[in-house]
Amino acid sequence: MSFIRPEARVAIVKWREVLVGLVVLLLGLWWASGGGILRWIGFAVLIAGIALIVSGIQRARFRRGTGGPGVVQVVEGEVAYFGPLNGGSVAVRALSRLVLDGRSNPAVWALYQPGRPQLHIPVNAEDGEALFDAFASLPGLKTEQMLARLQDVKAEPVLIWAKDDRRLS
Repeated sequence: MSFIRPEARVAIVKWREVLVGLVVLLLGLWWASGGGILRWIGFAVLIAGIALIVSGIQRARFRRGTGGPGVVQVVEGEVAYFGPLNGGSVAVRALSRLVLDGRSNPAVWALYQPGRPQLHIPVNAEDGEALFDAFASLPGLKTEQMLARLQDVKAEPVLIWAKDDRRLS
């Protein structure tokens, strides 16, 4: 028996890092209001709480829910997708382009690696939130730009990142 409504549970899971960051922030404020060495520890914890909140907001904006087709797995820089009709894997370091393609429902991430077929991963695939860290590790990727494009998906492919592409600067 659950005491939390399903909608509330979904919201809590989506925003969990922000909630943890708020708890850490409040703890830091409490300690910082004290004296002595605890005050300086409180300021450090306060900064950590702010960092958790900022990171948590980005992660929450990236999450598209669960229950989509297939499962994503990211292990040691290798993105694998196990879908009902297709699948595959690509190495994050070997990616040449990352595209958000809104022509299908749901939209898909298209990952391009030279010499391999492109890998299409639905934005709401199970465990798709693991892609956030994989994408964030791409050199020069603008996280806020990616999140803005994800919030307003167009019915066309949109280039999010390309290796050594000066046009994205």
